[in-house]
Amino acid sequence: MTVLALKKPGIIPTASSAVTAKAVSSAPTGEPLISLAAPIPETGATSVERGQQIQAVRARARREVTYEVVRRLLPPLVGAALLLLIWSIVSMRNANIPSPVKTWEAAQIIFANPFYRNGPNDQGIGWNVLASLKRVGVGFGLAALIGIPLGFMLGRFTFMSRMFDPIISLLRPVSPLAWLPIGLLVFQRADPAATWTIFICSIWPMIMNTAQGVQRVPQDYLNVARVLALPESQVVTKILFPAVLPYMLTGIRLSIGTAWLVIVAAEMLTGGVGIGFWVWDEWNNLKVEHILIAIFVIGAVGLVLEQALLLMAKRFSYEAR
Repeated sequence: MTVLALKKPGIIPTASSAVTAKAVSSAPTGEPLISLAAPIPETGATSVERGQQIQAVRARARREVTYEVVRRLLPPLVGAALLLLIWSIVSMRNANIPSPVKTWEAAQIIFANPFYRNGPNDQGIGWNVLASLKRVGVGFGLAALIGIPLGFMLGRFTFMSRMFDPIISLLRPVSPLAWLPIGLLVFQRADPAATWTIFICSIWPMIMNTAQGVQRVPQDYLNVARVLALPESQVVTKILFPAVLPYMLTGIRLSIGTAWLVIVAAEMLTGGVGIGFWVWDEWNNLKVEHILIAIFVIGAVGLVLEQALLLMAKRFSYEAR
């Protein structure tokens, strides 16, 4: 057998040259074979197959994304459709309940100019929502300033916990609206009385959750702080606060939800500017479709507040990291 192998110096043998060498060694005896290291025809077939595999992977990824979108969006859409169906049936059976179409038409008119002002008792729904949020912010902020430090002290010191436990157990189950007459008696004005009601209903979840978080801090951490002779300020900032933060944010989330529920009822009783007063005023004007719109607005604002606090809780959750 005569074999001529053309090899250039400095060139590293490739996969194609290895295939060619294999073909040379397998040639029949007595048949000359010349290897010119020419490209083999299998290279094109491999590229086609690779392109098909890439397309298959992309198609599978698109199907997975579509499935995930459908899995997340389909249940809420079905629930919304079911709500609209029940609403439509009820409106057809009761003429006093406006239909979804009529409510939608009224909503377009209301939200076309939500911040108009025609006097102190005739303002757009946007100003009423902002007024309610302002009251909630003031009452909730005061409750946080008092409730969170008090929760730290109750969880840190056993004597204070035993001293305040009967008081908290007695006052916490009281309905928030029961505190409204006390606020009217003390402040002699409707606006601070509503803020007082928000304060008294928001403070309990923050106190209890913060105290529970402090009590669940491992004792080993506190023992190390005692060995290192850390001052109480560093114990709170370096040990207690990072461990208690998830519990504290849970209490804040519960408090803001309760505050937003209570402010609507309080404003119905006290009057003035606010989403609760707006609902009551629309009832006096027999505009039921506006009441339904206010219900959706109240729910949407409460959902935004709760989701914002949930994101904050996840952001500062040390256990999830």
